[in-house]
Amino acid sequence: MKLGHHLHTAAAAILLSILSPAAAGAASPAAAAQDSSSAPATVVQRIMVHGRSLEGNLAGESADRETYVILPPSYATHPRRRYPVVYVLHGYSYDPDRWVHGDNIAESAQIDFAKGAREFILVFPNASNAYDGSMYSNSATTGNFEDFIAYDLPHYIDSHYRTIADRASRGLAGHSMGGYGAARIGMKHADMFGVLYIMSPCCMSPREAGPIDPANEAKLAALHSPADASGLPRMLKAQLAVAAAWSPDPSNPPLYLDLPVKDGTARPDILAKWAANAPLAFVDQYIGNLKQYRAIAIDVGDQDGLKTDTIKLHTILDSYHVAHSFELYDGDHANRVRTRLRDVVIPFFSRSLAFPPAG
Repeated sequence: MKLGHHLHTAAAAILLSILSPAAAGAASPAAAAQDSSSAPATVVQRIMVHGRSLEGNLAGESADRETYVILPPSYATHPRRRYPVVYVLHGYSYDPDRWVHGDNIAESAQIDFAKGAREFILVFPNASNAYDGSMYSNSATTGNFEDFIAYDLPHYIDSHYRTIADRASRGLAGHSMGGYGAARIGMKHADMFGVLYIMSPCCMSPREAGPIDPANEAKLAALHSPADASGLPRMLKAQLAVAAAWSPDPSNPPLYLDLPVKDGTARPDILAKWAANAPLAFVDQYIGNLKQYRAIAIDVGDQDGLKTDTIKLHTILDSYHVAHSFELYDGDHANRVRTRLRDVVIPFFSRSLAFPPAG
């Protein structure tokens, strides 16, 4: 598909980076289940978390967010023990149910804990919306998802589960759009998180404008509500997701957002708002925050279209002497995600989080 015939270059480059296929891995769900059959079981709970930060959004998105919690095997048998927590952010057009059940993340954690990884709680919030993705950003239009992830959700989990309510025992991870969310929120909220893992992040760099397709502009202009976007091609729906997150406009009903194109002409003011949300544009402001982390890891596949920008983030952190690990692994954007969560990400948090003293 030639994106130049669909969107101007700025939007296309950003949107292509968030349109990832479903996460997959070398090991099948059946194989993972078989490997975990003799291991002490994790427990999966599906809960609803009310986000005060999401109340009153103009798009009418629910402030009650589906969330999956994976409790480690010893949670039920050691009622006085408290646990670190890792918050895991899903990608665009994905959801926590597909990660927890479709990709068998609970079984992966079960295998790792049985092999000796220190036990912690995993939390998977649903940050999707009518446009299939919130970009984990604060927006009057779709709700303040950055604040929901950084504050509302940890406060809820800490008050309802036996957690260690301290940043050193709180981790944040995400893939693709979730990797963007982990980078964005991680940079800004080192007061809440102490360990960070950024997987194949999208949307890292600002872009320049280019050709525009009036037909697609007309399709977007004809929408009367967010629900009307359900029949749009993914690329156009993703443009609405980005606009709702990064260029909200309370004075522009019915969608309450500004698109980067109007009457066939690119809008530099809107593109500037989009550029201001690119982590590579604002990372220099948060180096002090990043240096507070106990551990930071970044990875990306060597065949992933997001490789270049991910390497740029690694290079910037290196230039500021921010301690972190970086891995360019054999894979594309999604084909190794499940196995890397099991073989790399969960063990990383087991090594890096602050745990209570043994005994």
